[in-house]
Amino acid sequence: MKIQYPARERLANLPTPLEPLPKISEQFSLPYGGPKIWIKRDDLTESAMSGNKLRKLEFIIAEARARGCNTLITCGGEQSNHCRATALAAAKAGLQSHLILRRGRGNSTDVPDGNLLVDYLAGAKVSLYPLREYLDTLPQLFEQWSEFYMQQGDRALCIPTGGSDSLGIWGYILGTEELLQDCANAGFQPDQLVCASGSGGTQAGLTLGCQLLEADTQVTGYAVCDSADYFVGKVSADVNDWARRYRQAFELDKRRIHVIDDYIGPGYGIATEEIYQTIALAAQLEGILLDPVYTGKAFHGMLQDIQRGQYTGCENLVFIHTGGQFGIFPQRTGFESSWSTG
Repeated sequence: MKIQYPARERLANLPTPLEPLPKISEQFSLPYGGPKIWIKRDDLTESAMSGNKLRKLEFIIAEARARGCNTLITCGGEQSNHCRATALAAAKAGLQSHLILRRGRGNSTDVPDGNLLVDYLAGAKVSLYPLREYLDTLPQLFEQWSEFYMQQGDRALCIPTGGSDSLGIWGYILGTEELLQDCANAGFQPDQLVCASGSGGTQAGLTLGCQLLEADTQVTGYAVCDSADYFVGKVSADVNDWARRYRQAFELDKRRIHVIDDYIGPGYGIATEEIYQTIALAAQLEGILLDPVYTGKAFHGMLQDIQRGQYTGCENLVFIHTGGQFGIFPQRTGFESSWSTG
């Protein structure tokens, strides 16, 4: 199927590599009758590690230009990968950025770290709010700051959490097309695509892309917050909004939406010792750096489910590495048992 894409601002270094994980496959999958594990390195979309967010931002920034906007306003947690990626992409595109952030759970300091540090380095205006105020007034905060820029002669495009909506979804429709071609070049069709689900946009784009391209490939999202039911509804809503907005005669097969919420742990952004150990193991075995908020949880859950026989009959599985490595540094103390001082 030939897909007609909307305008796109080229920001990412594409295609990103598709690599096998032979040591992890040998140790954690093949002895259990599981698949050969591959990794799609979307953490390498560009040098500042903006990851999966940059695919969405290519379409979002093109839309901002089409509307005559010179400012991007978006929102997220204090260590939001999406907000950091937006700040960097805006700087590269010559736009202003304003980040509406919710403060973390007791880990905020006077000295910015991780993604927040990069936000400031990229020149973003940062507004930090207590958790309850953020949750209760986010729509009003968007309106307030949009009006602020309008009054000073600017025009802002408001971007939802994670860039996950009917516009951002184009990033992973295109990403699916790229990935399936990568797999074909490597001589296989993937049975499973696995990703972390935090705002649902990446999973929505992959699921929609597989159906549009008539690929017999299951997309599985590992929730890092919220329930499986929530993400099934979010993916479905984003795809339905995409179909309406772009006048597509399309109906998503909801049986394609598969979400696992068994590995969220204590909550969003909170990792367990097992997650830290899995991140360290991936670095030691394959030189792959995961993060404790998104990819570490998803990768850990995937390995656990492989060993439990959940992927029996699957020959090739591709894990989508969506980036987020800056999130390691604010949680550095979680890795204290993982390094050698000898």
